[in-house]
Amino acid sequence: MTESAADVKRVFNFSAGPAMLPVDVLEEAQADMLDWNGSGMSVMEMSHRGKEFLSIANKAEADLRSLLNIPETYKVLFVQGGASSQFSAIPLNLLTSEETIDVVVTGSWSKKAAAEMKKYCKVNVCAKPDSFTSIPPVAEWSLSPESKYVYFCANETIEGVEFKEDPLCEGKTLIADVSSNFLSKPINVENYGIVYGGVQKNIGPAGMAIVIVKESLLGSARADCPAMMDYKIAADNDSMYNTPPCWTMYMCGLVFAKLLREGGLEGMQERNQEKCKLVYDAIGDSNSFYNCPVDPAVQSCMNIPFTLADAELDKPFISEAAEQGLVTLKGHRSVGGMRASVYNAMPKEGCQKLADFMKDFQAKHA
Repeated sequence: MTESAADVKRVFNFSAGPAMLPVDVLEEAQADMLDWNGSGMSVMEMSHRGKEFLSIANKAEADLRSLLNIPETYKVLFVQGGASSQFSAIPLNLLTSEETIDVVVTGSWSKKAAAEMKKYCKVNVCAKPDSFTSIPPVAEWSLSPESKYVYFCANETIEGVEFKEDPLCEGKTLIADVSSNFLSKPINVENYGIVYGGVQKNIGPAGMAIVIVKESLLGSARADCPAMMDYKIAADNDSMYNTPPCWTMYMCGLVFAKLLREGGLEGMQERNQEKCKLVYDAIGDSNSFYNCPVDPAVQSCMNIPFTLADAELDKPFISEAAEQGLVTLKGHRSVGGMRASVYNAMPKEGCQKLADFMKDFQAKHA
């Protein structure tokens, strides 16, 4: 006998990833677990080349294309290796060892990307703030005259800085890692050569990345590019050069369909702005009991880092929050403090409960 969400004590999980999934999506997957759509099989048991799974994969791609208004001139690839594998795949597909890519380093993930890309091509770090709490304006970037591409991380999960608009650079092709704000708001795909992200933060279970790549960029992979990283091979084989992460694709497809039912990305953006404002207001109204170090102009809607004025209160904050069903609030080990990740699946009630707890904790310990 299966349990419904009403029978289960769920917590509000503020993890940076893997993260919360929508309860109704989990319940749909639960209902399909033993028998998907009368097939007599779980999705986890299906051949990836059978008609049942192909229908799942085709619908997932079609729904994602609808959500992001992806033009037909772009390919959608469902790939293994997570987002970090794209740090290598991008130069191996686009650049020779003597060519240069511009990289904007605004936090830990773009810093890692730059370090990995240096193994395969020349990297010009065209912008890097003194601390990862702001984003330098495009006009201040030192772009290389030789580069064709500008790479950036749209939302830094650890530091909590987010690009609020596309950083268009004349004569350059943009490449964006959108792992931690993927599908949290609309984006204009046509402004990019590649948009990619891991799915385990804002879309589905861990185990897959999605790469949206302009078709004209395919077919230039280096001779030493592994077949599993060659975008053209993935595109020519409809992301099934080998067995794909079938269950993750299925779960992502359920999330895509839910987003379409609930007003698309415009509606999701509005809900996300309302949610994160509750937490930022609790920080801003605390008379410096709490502090968010990030420039307000680029504060992330997804990942909210904050510190307590008295670091001795960090452990009591985490333990007392957990007692209230507010979990995984400890900040990243490289930054410390707290971090509340409020991705799409985090309900407004979770952010309200966190904000209320923060006010109560302050009243108790100030």
